[in-house]
Amino acid sequence: MAFDHNDHYHPLLLRQVPPGAALALDVGCGTGLFARRLAARGMTVDAVDPAEEVIEAAPRTTGVRYVHDDITTMDLPEAHYDFISCLASLHHVPFGTVSRLRAALAPGGVLAVLGCYRESTAGDHLTTLAASPVNAVARLALSGRRSSSPVRAPVKQPVMTLDEVREQAAALLPGARIRRLLFWRYLLVSRTD
Repeated sequence: MAFDHNDHYHPLLLRQVPPGAALALDVGCGTGLFARRLAARGMTVDAVDPAEEVIEAAPRTTGVRYVHDDITTMDLPEAHYDFISCLASLHHVPFGTVSRLRAALAPGGVLAVLGCYRESTAGDHLTTLAASPVNAVARLALSGRRSSSPVRAPVKQPVMTLDEVREQAAALLPGARIRRLLFWRYLLVSRTD
């Protein structure tokens, strides 16, 4: 389908990029659409994904270096990246991985996570109630369009609730802001000094 929840939030994520950012890391990049959008803004992007098939299918673009690797074990340079993004990928790895990502941020850098969570509260279910008809209309409106890539990254259901994400983020990323979004996602933003 042409309507993709993650792609829908690209403009929101791009607004989190700090001024003057030159180096970015896109974790769980899939076929690299967001990485290419970062590169189009003049950044050099390391786009990492553990799924070899999506890395191979990613269109090659100036400014994007695709890396087939596991973010939990790969060598990450400390204090290096101006911007690190994780789009619907953090729930595929232990949440504590955010500590490694934050350590890889340069001073003034931003970690932006578009995350998925397991529904558990009345607020979660109310959000679903509001999102479902909007989602159906968006899918119907875009039904004649093709999706951006025939290759899809592996999907995994999230195990952490939004409250658990907030609790872990408070412990590992002091000062991080978390906001529930409409289409079954949250935005976590952590900035370094």
